Amino acid sequence: MNTHEVVDLLHKIGIIPVVKLDRVDDALPLAKALIEGNLPCAEVTFRTDCAPESIRLMSENYPDMLVGAGTVLTKAQVDLAIESGAKFIVSPGLNPEVVNYCIEKEIPIVPGVANASDIELALSLGLEVVKFFPAEINGGLNAINALSGPFPNLKFIPTGGVSTENMNKYLNSNKIVAAGGTWMVKDDLINEGKFDEIAEISRKAVDKMLGFEIAHVGINPTEAEYQDGLTQFSKIFGEAPRETSMSHFVSDHIELMKQGRGKYGHIAIRTHSVERARYFLEKQGFTFDDTTLKHREDGKAQIVYFEKEIAGFAVHLVRG
Repeated sequence: MNTHEVVDLLHKIGIIPVVKLDRVDDALPLAKALIEGNLPCAEVTFRTDCAPESIRLMSENYPDMLVGAGTVLTKAQVDLAIESGAKFIVSPGLNPEVVNYCIEKEIPIVPGVANASDIELALSLGLEVVKFFPAEINGGLNAINALSGPFPNLKFIPTGGVSTENMNKYLNSNKIVAAGGTWMVKDDLINEGKFDEIAEISRKAVDKMLGFEIAHVGINPTEAEYQDGLTQFSKIFGEAPRETSMSHFVSDHIELMKQGRGKYGHIAIRTHSVERARYFLEKQGFTFDDTTLKHREDGKAQIVYFEKEIAGFAVHLVRG
């Protein structure tokens, strides 16, 4: 995978579990737990001697999992990580020698930065994505936004202090590729073999990242039912109907269609990111109608319909 492909996949996955393994035997059950938790990704840190073999086992047994190497400090570690099957390299700081070595070998690398000087060096080396570390201690998203002023084209992967509670603060920003963290793969959970708990924490993190909820329901009434529906729903919600070119909204959650998709109507599912939601749903076998895909001015996907109806309703994702 080239750098663009790795960055694109990291963005779709959204959350990068940062893993420290003390035993090689934990590598495969951990990989299985992360995949079951809908996080097919791991940054295995070179803080322990078993990192290379753990990366090899994960990569060989779960080829669809995106496995990278973290805390890479030397060129020798780069070689060892790539030989073991790592698809990307992450370092806590920015070592020009290591970065240039990766660039020359076309190895995706995300070095750590903490200030404007680090960023200037990263840009001089031709990098477009960096790790912001440690994120919360260095000012979090406020600092990233401030640094993005003079460096508008750079994207960040915040790591350090990120958790389920604050990750969406980062992930909803256009400056963020993904967020890294250890909260779902803490040392004690791994060492005590609590892989079911790791899967559950991961699943909850993904659910919160996607933020699925019903945005509204569009109903396809007959011509005779249309006016009565406007009257009755307006009484219920105490709102005057709001007309669009194809419908009337009789509340934020009920839409009466003059003409619309679906046998009975459509259901709009709100999510924090259409791109990430689509990635995770496609993993579950859902397909989408690309002719319905619409984007916002910032390039982010705003709406896309599922290819098939569900229980007689057309269904679409909408960024909220």
